[in-house]
Amino acid sequence: MSQDARENEQLATAAPPSDDVVVSEHELSTATGPLGYLAEAGRVVLREEITEEGVFRGLRPKAEIFVTSYVAKDQPRTRPVTFAFNGGPGSSSVWLHMGLLGPRRVLMGDAGALLPPPYDLEDNPESLLTRSDLVFIDPVSTGYSRVAEGDKAEEYHGYLRDLESVGEVIRLWTSRHGRWLSPKYLIGESYGTTRAAALADHLFTRYGFSLNGVMLISSVLDFTTGSDEQENNDLAFVLGLPTFACLAHYHGFHPGRSLEEVRAEAEAFALGDYARALLLGGRLSRQERDRVVAKTAELTGLEPSYVEASELRIESHRYFRQLLRARGEVIGRLDGRFVGYESQAVGERPTADPSYSAIHGPYSAAFNHYVRVELGYESDLPYEILTSRVRPWSYKEFENRHVNVADRLAAAMRQNPHMRVHVAAGYFDGATPYFAAEHTFNHLRIPDEARGRIEFSYFEAGHMMYVHAESRLRQSADLAAFVTG
Repeated sequence: MSQDARENEQLATAAPPSDDVVVSEHELSTATGPLGYLAEAGRVVLREEITEEGVFRGLRPKAEIFVTSYVAKDQPRTRPVTFAFNGGPGSSSVWLHMGLLGPRRVLMGDAGALLPPPYDLEDNPESLLTRSDLVFIDPVSTGYSRVAEGDKAEEYHGYLRDLESVGEVIRLWTSRHGRWLSPKYLIGESYGTTRAAALADHLFTRYGFSLNGVMLISSVLDFTTGSDEQENNDLAFVLGLPTFACLAHYHGFHPGRSLEEVRAEAEAFALGDYARALLLGGRLSRQERDRVVAKTAELTGLEPSYVEASELRIESHRYFRQLLRARGEVIGRLDGRFVGYESQAVGERPTADPSYSAIHGPYSAAFNHYVRVELGYESDLPYEILTSRVRPWSYKEFENRHVNVADRLAAAMRQNPHMRVHVAAGYFDGATPYFAAEHTFNHLRIPDEARGRIEFSYFEAGHMMYVHAESRLRQSADLAAFVTG
């Protein structure tokens, strides 16, 4: 017997890990009356087949994935189920779970009016649970999810293995809960949209798992559109400029003008004179260059000398540092409405994101309390809200090219003529610019019929647009309409 075979046999005969799911009953008060539901929280063991010379020898545990699900009581099989996750890579599902979708939500305030610790929770009557059962998935190394003994975590820290493991969780949950004939949806945020777009194709081709819809919050499917730190990628600068104009408007650089007016002008300029100037490079006349520099400065709120020194190309992290430098402040990357301070006034880029600093504490406190006290799941492991332990993240499948999963979403839409897509974007999101998302979807290789199955929603907020109360209420209504549409 080979060494690998002996190790497989030892692992197969050792006491294997088992699911440790805790079930509890709850009730949510909604606009249409009380909704009773079952909550399940715990780690689900993923296993792979062990074969020797083509003969099945058993199942070997590979990873333990933390899953929190909510199923409404006394509902028909035709009730939708939505599988949710965030991104990072390295993020747990806590943001969508405790900020937007789940039956309980964190109280933290908003930009300029943050609440102090220790924070609190309240019922979320706008929860998507009023329209769909919910399953929140924490990928390997996030939340309480870990690899099984004898396996290596880094094997899951990459595009393909992450995709396969999350897809396996979805298949297992659907099978064990008897939901193959229920309407099924995915919702992902940030890198979670990258995962969701590819999963739509993977689930269908691997399992014949047909989705009714995919919801993409702060979408990034083609990394070319946001890679503004890479030289000679003029596309990213073109697509990022309207976001800078929106941020400048929020911070008072366009007095007397509406956001809509400034945004429309920035979009037209970005696709017109600005894009032309970047493409022409050294062929641009001095007169025309001066004109483009002046307009870029006016729209973005920067000094013309700074735009000139940047060769017209405003790298996003520098922008977050530069816009309010005269006030001694920096703005957030995830949500440019938030401002913070740096220890030195001369830094080129922010050393921290004030918008992430604002949400990290409240969400961490809320979930660590909620999972133990209200859901009854106990673990001495740290719940990894957003961890760097997944890095370096492997994109080996995209060697020598940008990551792009738009083709996989397009394939899923071509294969499934009933699958719809909802895209939500924040005008003040500096991490995944709204104009970049529009560009990606305008270039999907799908028939005209399929374009009618894509809808966009825009918010005067950032990456987690549900931090903004007005946006959260409207977004909740949008998603509820989408899963019942």
